[in-house]
Amino acid sequence: MDFRFLGTTELVEAPSVAVVVDVMRAFTVAAWAFARGVEKIVLAESLDEALALKARHPDWVAIKDGPPAPGFDSVNSPGLLRSADLGGRTVVQKTTAGTVGALAVRESSLVLCAGFVVAEATARLLRACESDSVTFVVTGEGGQADEDLACAQYIARRATGAGTDAAGFLRRAAESRAAAELAEGVRQGVHPDDVALCLEVDRFPFAMVAASEGSLMVLRPRAVPSPAAEDAV
Repeated sequence: MDFRFLGTTELVEAPSVAVVVDVMRAFTVAAWAFARGVEKIVLAESLDEALALKARHPDWVAIKDGPPAPGFDSVNSPGLLRSADLGGRTVVQKTTAGTVGALAVRESSLVLCAGFVVAEATARLLRACESDSVTFVVTGEGGQADEDLACAQYIARRATGAGTDAAGFLRRAAESRAAAELAEGVRQGVHPDDVALCLEVDRFPFAMVAASEGSLMVLRPRAVPSPAAEDAV
């Protein structure tokens, strides 16, 4: 399996298989949303589109980066979302980097969205799809965010079936600029536990698959067989 690691702006065409990584915090938030009972997440192209979707579907939950804003129900923070009752709800998510990266590869045959919290499930799904080539889209800082690159490299190693210690990859993420900005309050709409929640490896047993549904790009959880189940096949 051949791996490429590219920033969103470096994509010249849609790869066959894309793994879009946003550790801090879009796809950690998405995973928590599914864990809290969300049925699907609509990835909005703009704040205006998110608000328009919310206006058409008042029962949907609209989430954005930064401080609270009129029309939005919550902000892009796993710490703030983890206690929400979202059973059966639909979320509309618009973030600075993660949703942008996913929309950039919407023509790919398979689009996975990932962070450390779903790393192993994502790696198992990549192994199952048996693709010759996988492109990891490193969304933060124009493709330079070390927390996203570290996570991408960790998932790539796991996808090969190699035994890989997560400690070094997590250390890089913990020492990243994004982690510092969240911890120091540089960014708004932050819970004190956000960094720690973003660095929980394999917190959830599902991968997250994005696909076009009509005119919308929709993210859904996908259960992945455990290693024991794989071995039994």
